Amino acid sequence: MANLKETASQIRRDIVRMVHGVQSGHPGGSLGCTEFFTALYFDVMKHNPDFKMDGIGEDVFFLSNGHISPVFYSSLARSGYFPVAELSTFRKINSRLQGHPTTHEHLPGIRVASGSLGQGMSVAIGAALAKKLNKDNSTVYSLHGDGELDEGQNWEAIMFAGAKAVDNLISTVDWNGQQIDGPTKKVMDLQNLHAKFEAFGWIVTEMEGNDMDAVVAGLNKAKSLLGNGKPVVILMKTVMGKGVDFMEGSHEWHGIAPNDDQLKAALAQLPETLGDY
Repeated sequence: MANLKETASQIRRDIVRMVHGVQSGHPGGSLGCTEFFTALYFDVMKHNPDFKMDGIGEDVFFLSNGHISPVFYSSLARSGYFPVAELSTFRKINSRLQGHPTTHEHLPGIRVASGSLGQGMSVAIGAALAKKLNKDNSTVYSLHGDGELDEGQNWEAIMFAGAKAVDNLISTVDWNGQQIDGPTKKVMDLQNLHAKFEAFGWIVTEMEGNDMDAVVAGLNKAKSLLGNGKPVVILMKTVMGKGVDFMEGSHEWHGIAPNDDQLKAALAQLPETLGDY
């Protein structure tokens, strides 16, 4: 657990440095989901950094809210998919690390282009069904923003997964209550997400997304619920901008970069544990 927490601190450093380096990107959601990615890639998920697109015999992950690519790229690099030094090319011309993940860049670890919100659930369900057809007992994981649930395609897919007993899928919702235009309650109140997913035939769990112990336990609990004829969703309570005090809880940091002074202040709060790129 200590190693996971140290890795999370380094990933947060990577996030703010990547976004600052090009004065572009999305630090808020990335920082809020750092424990999730760290637990998934360094503990819970059965995956192979010797990347094969088809993912046969291994767990696969799909990022639906693709704008939080900084935390995704850092997690992939730090777990061995590509050189950590490549993080310095984030959002630059001819980089494989585009602002939203793409497949045509052939970056190891990326199985779907994402960022057009609302589509990741459909992709994850398709992959989960393919694994069933192939008699592959591995698990499909996906991550979605709570603001992203405003998109109607999600609910068509969620209804389908429940109706077709896609019980090898764990979807997590980053439930931070913020989206680009403000609090989700003001933009489009999601009401009772727990009841919504249950009504669509899912097993619903909740976890504190910025507590590493809780995230590891929550993901393992979700795994234990698979195979019961229903997909599993985790409603993950997080704080946007977690780890950097002046970013925490504010939708304003959804998609802006820190300036030089803000970067210095952010890094002072995040210990360097694995070496900066």
